[in-house]
Amino acid sequence: MKHRTGSITVMPEASPDHAEPLSAVIGSAIYDVDVSDPTGELVDRGALAPDEVRQISGVMQALGGLRDAEQKLSEASLRYMKLNQTDMRALHFLIACANRGVTATPGAIAVHLGISTASTTKLLDRLERAGHITRSAHPLDRRALAIAITPGTRRSAIETVGRQHARRFTAAARLTPSEREVVTRFLTDMTAEIALGDEAWAISADDE
Repeated sequence: MKHRTGSITVMPEASPDHAEPLSAVIGSAIYDVDVSDPTGELVDRGALAPDEVRQISGVMQALGGLRDAEQKLSEASLRYMKLNQTDMRALHFLIACANRGVTATPGAIAVHLGISTASTTKLLDRLERAGHITRSAHPLDRRALAIAITPGTRRSAIETVGRQHARRFTAAARLTPSEREVVTRFLTDMTAEIALGDEAWAISADDE
């Protein structure tokens, strides 16, 4: 029944007897296609059998669970290291460079992070003051600086977020070679599907 208050129509709340249980929208269940798109506004699934839709929803929920776990891990690592996301990406890059025997430079860091030279300088100043990186003369280019992560910060990063992320390798190792090919093809295809192109809504004023 509708109730009018002045010129506003107030709809009563759904009866508890007819409401979906809260568990239907908690955690990875929120990624179920029947929860996120019940009317088919986003996804046309008319050609799929109900069992296929349920199976695809299971895949979406598994991906959602992975995203949630990665988000919690990222937030925990940022709290532990007392850094922001860009700082952590920079440190990850420095670890990768060191592992490959590559000398990292401010320019390479800027390109990797997609930030300006000025922003890179501020980031490096901040990380150096906190004792996370060192600056030194580049061994081959006198015009450039060599940036390296400090041993203590490298050890902290590897023993926390690094070791946790490495467990993904264990999960992949449990698959058969053919299963890995299917998973790789699926993830590559999904990445291409959701990658941003020239969508107007995703372009900020700074990018124009």
